Amino acid sequence: MIRTAALIVSVFLAAPAAPALAQPFQNSTQGAPSMSGSLIASQSSGARALSSRPGSVAVLRGLDKVTARTRDFLAPVGEPVQFGALTITVDYCRRRPPEEPPEVFAFVQVLDRRTDGFGVEDEGERIFSGWMFASSPALNALEHPVYDVWVIDCRS
Repeated sequence: MIRTAALIVSVFLAAPAAPALAQPFQNSTQGAPSMSGSLIASQSSGARALSSRPGSVAVLRGLDKVTARTRDFLAPVGEPVQFGALTITVDYCRRRPPEEPPEVFAFVQVLDRRTDGFGVEDEGERIFSGWMFASSPALNALEHPVYDVWVIDCRS
Protein backbone atom coordinates (compact mmCIF):
# COMPACT_ATOMS: atom_id res chain seq x y z
CA MET A 1 0.00 0.00 0.00
CA ILE A 2 2.80 2.40 0.91
CA ARG A 3 4.67 1.44 -2.27
CA THR A 4 1.58 2.21 -4.38
CA ALA A 5 1.15 5.63 -2.78
CA ALA A 6 4.87 6.39 -3.20
CA LEU A 7 4.69 5.37 -6.87
CA ILE A 8 1.69 7.64 -7.52
CA VAL A 9 3.37 10.61 -5.79
CA SER A 10 6.60 10.08 -7.74
CA VAL A 11 4.72 9.98 -11.06
CA PHE A 12 2.97 13.28 -10.30
CA LEU A 13 6.20 14.94 -9.15
CA ALA A 14 8.20 13.69 -12.15
CA ALA A 15 5.66 14.78 -14.76
CA PRO A 16 6.35 18.27 -16.16
CA ALA A 17 3.56 20.80 -15.89
CA ALA A 18 1.71 21.51 -19.11
CA PRO A 19 2.70 24.98 -20.41
CA ALA A 20 -0.91 25.88 -21.26
CA LEU A 21 -2.01 25.19 -17.69
CA ALA A 22 1.04 26.76 -16.03
CA GLN A 23 0.32 30.25 -17.37
CA PRO A 24 -3.35 31.22 -17.41
CA PHE A 25 -4.66 33.34 -20.25
CA GLN A 26 -5.33 36.94 -19.23
CA ASN A 27 -8.68 38.25 -20.36
CA SER A 28 -8.05 41.69 -21.86
CA THR A 29 -11.40 43.12 -20.78
CA GLN A 30 -11.29 42.25 -17.08
CA GLY A 31 -7.65 41.30 -16.37
CA ALA A 32 -8.62 38.22 -14.34
CA PRO A 33 -7.22 34.78 -15.15
CA SER A 34 -9.54 32.81 -17.34
CA MET A 35 -9.25 29.72 -19.56
CA SER A 36 -5.86 28.75 -20.97
CA GLY A 37 -4.93 30.23 -24.34
CA SER A 38 -4.66 26.84 -26.04
CA LEU A 39 -8.19 25.92 -24.93
CA ILE A 40 -9.61 29.15 -26.33
CA ALA A 41 -7.72 28.64 -29.59
CA SER A 42 -9.09 25.11 -29.92
CA GLN A 43 -12.62 26.34 -29.26
CA SER A 44 -12.44 29.06 -31.90
CA SER A 45 -10.70 27.05 -34.64
CA GLY A 46 -11.50 23.37 -34.11
CA ALA A 47 -14.89 23.42 -32.41
CA ARG A 48 -17.39 21.09 -34.07
CA ALA A 49 -20.98 22.06 -34.48
CA LEU A 50 -23.71 19.52 -33.84
CA SER A 51 -23.80 17.14 -36.77
CA SER A 52 -27.52 16.51 -36.67
CA ARG A 53 -30.62 18.63 -36.62
CA PRO A 54 -33.53 18.39 -34.20
CA GLY A 55 -36.37 16.19 -35.37
CA SER A 56 -39.97 17.21 -35.86
CA VAL A 57 -41.67 13.93 -34.86
CA ALA A 58 -40.78 11.48 -32.10
CA VAL A 59 -41.77 7.83 -32.31
CA LEU A 60 -42.84 6.58 -28.88
CA ARG A 61 -43.86 3.15 -27.68
CA GLY A 62 -46.50 2.78 -25.01
CA LEU A 63 -47.29 -0.27 -22.90
CA ASP A 64 -50.61 -0.77 -21.17
CA LYS A 65 -49.66 -2.99 -18.23
CA VAL A 66 -53.27 -4.10 -17.61
CA THR A 67 -53.86 -5.51 -21.10
CA ALA A 68 -50.16 -6.20 -21.86
CA ARG A 69 -50.48 -4.48 -25.24
CA THR A 70 -47.93 -2.17 -26.80
CA ARG A 71 -48.58 0.52 -29.35
CA ASP A 72 -46.17 2.69 -31.33
CA PHE A 73 -47.37 6.21 -31.97
CA LEU A 74 -46.07 9.45 -33.45
CA ALA A 75 -45.74 12.54 -31.28
CA PRO A 76 -45.12 15.77 -33.22
CA VAL A 77 -42.75 18.07 -31.35
CA GLY A 78 -44.69 20.65 -29.35
CA GLU A 79 -48.11 18.97 -29.75
CA PRO A 80 -49.78 16.90 -27.02
CA VAL A 81 -50.84 13.34 -27.88
CA GLN A 82 -53.04 10.94 -25.90
CA PHE A 83 -52.08 7.46 -24.77
CA GLY A 84 -54.68 5.96 -22.47
CA ALA A 85 -55.12 8.39 -19.57
CA LEU A 86 -51.80 10.10 -20.32
CA THR A 87 -51.19 13.30 -22.24
CA ILE A 88 -47.67 13.24 -23.68
CA THR A 89 -45.85 16.27 -25.09
CA VAL A 90 -42.45 15.96 -26.75
CA ASP A 91 -40.66 19.29 -26.54
CA TYR A 92 -37.44 18.28 -28.32
CA CYS A 93 -35.95 15.23 -30.02
CA ARG A 94 -32.71 14.46 -31.80
CA ARG A 95 -31.11 11.48 -33.48
CA ARG A 96 -27.36 11.15 -33.90
CA PRO A 97 -26.06 10.77 -37.46
CA PRO A 98 -24.94 7.32 -38.67
CA GLU A 99 -21.20 8.04 -38.32
CA GLU A 100 -21.55 8.56 -34.56
CA PRO A 101 -22.61 6.00 -31.93
CA PRO A 102 -26.37 5.48 -32.29
CA GLU A 103 -28.54 7.43 -29.87
CA VAL A 104 -31.99 8.96 -29.92
CA PHE A 105 -33.05 11.29 -27.14
CA ALA A 106 -36.12 13.38 -26.44
CA PHE A 107 -37.36 15.79 -23.79
CA VAL A 108 -40.80 14.55 -22.79
CA GLN A 109 -43.51 15.84 -20.43
CA VAL A 110 -46.32 13.55 -19.33
CA LEU A 111 -49.58 14.55 -17.65
CA ASP A 112 -51.90 12.03 -15.99
CA ARG A 113 -55.49 13.02 -16.75
CA ARG A 114 -57.81 12.34 -13.83
CA THR A 115 -61.50 12.67 -13.23
CA ASP A 116 -63.21 14.12 -10.18
CA GLY A 117 -65.23 10.94 -9.52
CA PHE A 118 -68.25 12.12 -11.49
CA GLY A 119 -66.68 11.77 -14.94
CA VAL A 120 -65.54 15.39 -15.22
CA GLU A 121 -61.87 15.68 -16.11
CA ASP A 122 -59.66 17.66 -13.75
CA GLU A 123 -56.45 19.36 -14.73
CA GLY A 124 -53.79 16.73 -15.33
CA GLU A 125 -51.01 16.11 -12.85
CA ARG A 126 -47.47 16.25 -14.26
CA ILE A 127 -45.97 12.85 -13.51
CA PHE A 128 -42.87 13.07 -15.71
CA SER A 129 -40.71 15.81 -17.17
CA GLY A 130 -37.26 14.95 -18.45
CA TRP A 131 -34.98 13.38 -21.03
CA MET A 132 -35.59 9.89 -22.37
CA PHE A 133 -32.91 7.92 -24.21
CA ALA A 134 -33.65 5.13 -26.67
CA SER A 135 -30.47 3.20 -25.85
CA SER A 136 -31.26 2.98 -22.13
CA PRO A 137 -34.97 3.50 -21.40
CA ALA A 138 -34.56 2.66 -17.71
CA LEU A 139 -32.10 5.51 -17.18
CA ASN A 140 -34.89 8.06 -16.72
CA ALA A 141 -38.11 6.09 -16.88
CA LEU A 142 -41.73 7.09 -16.53
CA GLU A 143 -43.09 5.58 -13.33
CA HIS A 144 -46.81 4.92 -13.62
CA PRO A 145 -48.85 2.00 -12.25
CA VAL A 146 -50.71 1.36 -15.53
CA TYR A 147 -48.58 2.73 -18.40
CA ASP A 148 -44.99 2.69 -19.61
CA VAL A 149 -43.80 5.03 -22.35
CA TRP A 150 -40.38 5.23 -23.95
CA VAL A 151 -38.77 6.83 -27.00
CA ILE A 152 -37.97 4.71 -30.07
CA ASP A 153 -36.95 7.15 -32.82
CA CYS A 154 -36.82 10.77 -33.90
CA ARG A 155 -37.74 11.74 -37.46
CA SER A 156 -37.47 14.96 -39.43
